[in-house]
Amino acid sequence: MSLFEQAIRVYYEDTDAGGVVYHSRYLNFMERCRTDWLRNLGVEQESLAHATGLRFAVTHMEIAFQKPALLDDLLTVSVSDLRRRPASLAFTQEIKRQDTLLIQATARVACLDENLRPVRLPVDLLQRLPQ
Repeated sequence: MSLFEQAIRVYYEDTDAGGVVYHSRYLNFMERCRTDWLRNLGVEQESLAHATGLRFAVTHMEIAFQKPALLDDLLTVSVSDLRRRPASLAFTQEIKRQDTLLIQATARVACLDENLRPVRLPVDLLQRLPQ
């Protein structure tokens, strides 16, 4: 069951000359979904960085490319299977076109201080996250 889903349209800028989405664009789609998921929970990353100096960085990602997305496709990007660690969050992300799975990824995002060193996730952020 997904924690958050977001619709994303594939535009010309996302594709090669054949209308197939560039592999790197999927990372942008997943980043956008993670950011909007946090925003939906009331966590604005820019505000968090200004108030506390904390920021997030992807430290690990595995991606399985199943099928390509194409120009004008309406995709559903999701975040699910949240796993908490003291200084990071891990989760699964999928990109689908209707019921067809195109991309499945696992990601770990670390919480970093101003010096880009790992630190514990803030308690108020942990309280906003689903169990």
